[in-house]
Amino acid sequence: MMFVSRLLQLPLNRSFFLFGARNTGKSTLLKHLFRDKNVLWIDLLDPVQEDRYAREPVSFKQEVMALDVTTKYVIIDEIQKLPKLLDIVHQLIEGTDKIFIMTGSSARKLRHGGANLLAGRAFVYNLYPFTALEIGDSFNLDDALCWGTLPAVVYKMQTKEDKTKFLQAYAQTYLKEEIWLEQFIRKIDPFRRFLEVSAQCNGKVINFSNLAKDVGVDDKTIKQYFSILEDTLMGFFLEPFHASFRKRFKSKPKFYFFDPGVCRSLTMMLSVPVQKGTSYYGDVFEHFIILECVRLASYYYSEYRFSYLGTKDNVEIDLVVERPGKKILLIEIKSSDNVREDHLTAFSKIIKDIKNSESICISQESRAKKIGDVMVLPWMDALRKYFTA
Repeated sequence: MMFVSRLLQLPLNRSFFLFGARNTGKSTLLKHLFRDKNVLWIDLLDPVQEDRYAREPVSFKQEVMALDVTTKYVIIDEIQKLPKLLDIVHQLIEGTDKIFIMTGSSARKLRHGGANLLAGRAFVYNLYPFTALEIGDSFNLDDALCWGTLPAVVYKMQTKEDKTKFLQAYAQTYLKEEIWLEQFIRKIDPFRRFLEVSAQCNGKVINFSNLAKDVGVDDKTIKQYFSILEDTLMGFFLEPFHASFRKRFKSKPKFYFFDPGVCRSLTMMLSVPVQKGTSYYGDVFEHFIILECVRLASYYYSEYRFSYLGTKDNVEIDLVVERPGKKILLIEIKSSDNVREDHLTAFSKIIKDIKNSESICISQESRAKKIGDVMVLPWMDALRKYFTA
């Protein structure tokens, strides 16, 4: 699989964590970044290495202390497998000149197990599936909407059948390795049902009680399940925008899975075409754009805060972006290549309530145009203008 330059800039002069869901390319990125460096690489996905360091964690310290001056970097792949190694990493950061890089596809055991997160001695970065800008000239929107942008899907899987099998296996690997083997839950069947139902609710306002009834568990368990999705980097909540007039608006969050292809796999919709002009196409396009905005902001503008705004009359602003030192950015997302004034009537009305704001519509138009107070932009132009340096 070819190497694609990533937008995420990682430091070579200090220790850091690199988190990302399985198969987002963390190891590939680090192997490329440190290709000309002497590195001690510890792969905790290797059961032999994991068992050895689990039995004798002191051997990790002994190996690092034995490194010569030419080996400056120590990479621990999938650190959540053995969180107790972080205590030793802490000691070694304080007592040696080595730089430690720790990757993880799950932060759950670290956050909930009281793991030593090094108290600021290591920066934290997140890596996502490819963005359209990373793929560049070979990017195909229809493919991204249908199959997502996990590196293996984009460059390794050549046929629809291969992509389908990979994405189906991805969900099963997640259930087996991230959930069941790590003992995050006691029963796997309700969680498997939850994955399907929650994926069907992707991008919709979450009603925890209704979901609980559909899955056959209580509200508390549903919230625990969503917490697992967040901690294993499978998705994120988009909270409602809070303002002085918040009582007029919805107060429940939405949830978005981290990749359209994985989401379609969980809903068993991979065989269904994402056909332009349908409401389903509009939903998937909106999902894709929101993911692109969140990913790019994480790489370039980590202080941006995302939310949505919806009235009780079912009028929504798809994305509200609070930007320190800048106007609030209000985003309407339209999959149309011919956005008309009547498409923006509700959006144009609600944006008047948000002071000190800028309003845009991200679309598939070929050129920018102005409709009232709303600037309508081609989606790639909008991403470059508002979410890259």
